[in-house]
Amino acid sequence: MAETLIKVDLNQSPYANENIHNRWHPDVPMTCWVNPGDDFILETYDWTGGFIKNNDSADDIRDIDLSIVHFLSGPVGVKGAEPGDLLVVDLLDIGARPESMWGFNGFFSKQNGGGFLTDHFPLAQKSIWDFNGMFTKSRHIPGVEFAGLIHPGLIGCLPDQKMLDMWNEREIDFIATEPNRVPPLANAPFAPTAHMGKLTGPARDKAAAEGARTVPPREHGGNCDIKDLSRGSKVYFPVYVDGAGLSVGDLHFSQGDGEITFCGAIEMAGWVHMRVSLIKGGMAKYGIKNPIFKPSTITPNYKDYLIFEGISVDEQGKQHYLDVNVAYRQACLNAIEYMTKFGYSRAQAYSILGTAPVQGHISGVVDIPNACATLWLPTEIFQFDINPSAAGPIIHLDGSINMPISQDR
Repeated sequence: MAETLIKVDLNQSPYANENIHNRWHPDVPMTCWVNPGDDFILETYDWTGGFIKNNDSADDIRDIDLSIVHFLSGPVGVKGAEPGDLLVVDLLDIGARPESMWGFNGFFSKQNGGGFLTDHFPLAQKSIWDFNGMFTKSRHIPGVEFAGLIHPGLIGCLPDQKMLDMWNEREIDFIATEPNRVPPLANAPFAPTAHMGKLTGPARDKAAAEGARTVPPREHGGNCDIKDLSRGSKVYFPVYVDGAGLSVGDLHFSQGDGEITFCGAIEMAGWVHMRVSLIKGGMAKYGIKNPIFKPSTITPNYKDYLIFEGISVDEQGKQHYLDVNVAYRQACLNAIEYMTKFGYSRAQAYSILGTAPVQGHISGVVDIPNACATLWLPTEIFQFDINPSAAGPIIHLDGSINMPISQDR
């Protein structure tokens, strides 16, 4: 049996656990050390540290202080790892905690985080998803059930000081271009809610003031939210500090490509069983700047899809030049509008796109002026036929079940 190197108590604040941190900084101490070839288990909080509850109110989604996230288990030091190496991480297995067989999906208020379609869904909403083995369904979104593709939304190694300074400089400069934007362009370091693991004293205070927020993906990996990074995957991470400093968290039971609702997957507490090894000098050998990975051989076996197209013409009819972001947004909005014809609210349809194993594709980026993006919606997740027919759509839902919503205060 693999040893569990980091344990979490879901009834305890993550701030009380010295094996947890919520900022990236090279001075965060290693929680433990392993040898290349070792396999081990890390337990994790959900990304909010337990702030979101299994209930029928979205007040917690509305009120969460997003400067506390993400709570990560680690960093784990790997003996012999040096800057320039590649840390090879095999994700052997991932699961939910037996005492917490549920997860949540949410839309953050535009005033507090927002999301990909925040202008269309500006208020906080939430859906709760219960796990039954490898399947999940929600009391807030009837008529749909699907197999999960469990994965860590966030995994990566510690940056060195040079890389940390580069991150902070470019992101703070970016914020300065539109400092009053809602939601903000990026998130600057914020010491008051920083949790720096075992670090104490003046060194802790300095690191808390400098530590990079965990919200975006960066060169080291981080919050990439790649749904196919599941059990059976292999990841090659650039190493920037001695020992590598591997951390993981933000586990998802399932997610659609893009994690478009921002709190966009089915977020859960859980555990990760992994094995590590090293490729010495691997960054230079393979020209690696960002992580690369091999996907799992285990994926939900959905074969029938409805594919929605979007082009780079926005909701107001404005033309954009080969803009994939605009095109994918239109594909998502087209899918949402389609699902409403079967009785779903727009919010329920949006939540399905964030949680179910939908695929997002960049289909064309050369045919000026329009990029083409596509969203692949698996039809087999629905408990009724959603394919177009000459008879027209049949309303399958009576509208009596909906998602909790909270107004901004």
